[in-house]
Amino acid sequence: MTLSAEADVFRRRRRPSLDRADPGPSRRRSLLWVLVLTACGFGLTLLVFYPGIMTFDARYVYDDMKRGFLGDWQSPVMTVLWAAIDPIAPGSASMFLLSATLYWLAFGLLAFTIARRSVPLAVALLLLALSPPAFVFVGIIWRDVLLASSWLLAAALVFAFAISGRPLRIGVQAAALALLALGVLLRPNALIAAPLLAAYILWPTRFSMKRVALIFLPAAAGLFALVQVVYYGVLGAERQNLVHAILVYDLGGISHFAGENQFPGSWSAHETELLTARCYQPVEWDVYRSEPCEFVMKRLDRENLFGSPALVDAWKRAIARHPLAYLQHRAALTWNFLTGKNFTMWTEDLDDQTRTQLPDRFAFNVLIAVHDALKPTPLFRAGTWLLICLAACALAWRRRATPAGAFALGVCGSAAVYVLSYAAVSVGSDFRYAYWAVLAGMAGGVVAALPEGERMSDRELVPRGGIEPPTP
Repeated sequence: MTLSAEADVFRRRRRPSLDRADPGPSRRRSLLWVLVLTACGFGLTLLVFYPGIMTFDARYVYDDMKRGFLGDWQSPVMTVLWAAIDPIAPGSASMFLLSATLYWLAFGLLAFTIARRSVPLAVALLLLALSPPAFVFVGIIWRDVLLASSWLLAAALVFAFAISGRPLRIGVQAAALALLALGVLLRPNALIAAPLLAAYILWPTRFSMKRVALIFLPAAAGLFALVQVVYYGVLGAERQNLVHAILVYDLGGISHFAGENQFPGSWSAHETELLTARCYQPVEWDVYRSEPCEFVMKRLDRENLFGSPALVDAWKRAIARHPLAYLQHRAALTWNFLTGKNFTMWTEDLDDQTRTQLPDRFAFNVLIAVHDALKPTPLFRAGTWLLICLAACALAWRRRATPAGAFALGVCGSAAVYVLSYAAVSVGSDFRYAYWAVLAGMAGGVVAALPEGERMSDRELVPRGGIEPPTP
């Protein structure tokens, strides 16, 4: 067979998977409408949120940036990134514009790709991008929003170019891996979920549990090393013992459920009674930094216990002596995170919490009203989006050897693992911690619902004599 004949066979074989319809005038008009709707979504985001909603976490990062300090309590990479883009629009606007741009690039590119198979599903995806569980967070400056938008864009890039030529596909995969790494550098606890998304990025036409198993530990270890090198080697960030917040919360939870004070040092009878009966709440660890239990962190700081090996040893002893109490504490926090009416949309002015930010912005106030009406519903429960992601994985499993199935399994599987990882490492239960699951559930669910095309494995993407993608 001649080379041109082989190329014809290759084109006929691969076209049906994402290009089933002939791109005639009506199809081109549909694609144009997708671009218009995406641009309108971005414009609406500016109308509602500009110059962005500053949170306390964001202010800490911005203040660190202004005084040239890098610490690891918040991400030092976010501090450096903000310093790089701040001249574009000083203050909250620069980070808001970056986050909103990533968000709409991700949804727009994904909708444009989906429209080649189903225009109604593409439009549905863009409408979901405007739905409250996703949209109310777009203008709020949190690294959770930036992580989710970066990871969705990484997956959308790979999905859009899954059957492109090898050089282009490799370039796109490299960009997607960089966005994946950015997400981990923004939130290092995401490294446990990153390998599933990495597996999709590397093999975008077929999802294989064998591949995931083979790369999981090396990818997690590599990303952990990346965080250490970038944070402390390249940036020289100061260690602020963020992990010890987990230890404090665990010691408080074990003290409560075991009925016995597990904190190191000597404590008065009144303090012990507070620690075992009144301080603990399965909501967040900040209870040990505020009334009536602020004495806990004051004592740990005063006696240099926070950040010391003594606190680590106390944590190990507490778990060894009271494993059931530890599991009760973690189960209570996880249940509240998944099902509770937790903190969602930030609206307060940082200098006067009796006021909202953008008080004269009609569109923002309308969004607050919509959010407040829907907050009691399952739409703002982390567990809802965990179940949606799991359902999308189940729906896509039989199509795991296709680009659509691989996409749904990659993003929704990653999001499910990410949400579940908070059972072990969380010190809070804000809904924003599940934001990646919100975006992944929407995108993965729509892609999983695409009309089935011709089965396509990664080997079928390469004509005879070409170089095949690596297969474990």
